Amino acid sequence: MSHDSPALILIDMQQCMASPAAGERNNPRAEENIALLLAAWRERGAPVVHVRHVSRSPGSGFAPGQPGAAFQPAFAPRADEHVVEKNVPDAFVNSTLERWLRVRGIARLVVVGVSTNISVECSVRSAGNLGFDVTAVEDATFTFARADHAGVARSADEVHAMSLANLDGEYAAVANTAQVLAAI
Repeated sequence: MSHDSPALILIDMQQCMASPAAGERNNPRAEENIALLLAAWRERGAPVVHVRHVSRSPGSGFAPGQPGAAFQPAFAPRADEHVVEKNVPDAFVNSTLERWLRVRGIARLVVVGVSTNISVECSVRSAGNLGFDVTAVEDATFTFARADHAGVARSADEVHAMSLANLDGEYAAVANTAQVLAAI
């Protein structure tokens, strides 16, 4: 069985990622763009996969039972949408995501969510390495400011841009929400 529509993969759209405590971030309209994409996928009955991080660290905002581990209400999965739980940044490691996609003949993925440089980048790299045709949506992903390996403070925009540069053309195509919506 082959599915013509790409699957929309929403990564870690959980409550703790919406908290100001998460730090300085970029793409303040990312959630709006994710919502537009999710609405378009739902309207077409195209496949949607929600990836939820479940931390093994009891103090993490992603730990089971913590309010931050819940999906943000705007991105709560519907009964007919697939949910994948992960406990490492890569949505393909120790999960059933690849098998779920292959069984349905889904070869194209559109990836959105957080954090661009961690879970999004890890998952997109794996998807590309596994032979999926992947699009990472630049304005529907976001990340946080952090210091680089040399200790130099980098803005969230810098971290985001470098992560997308790592992916573009090697593991995925990078596009914006308008481009993705025009292509479906």
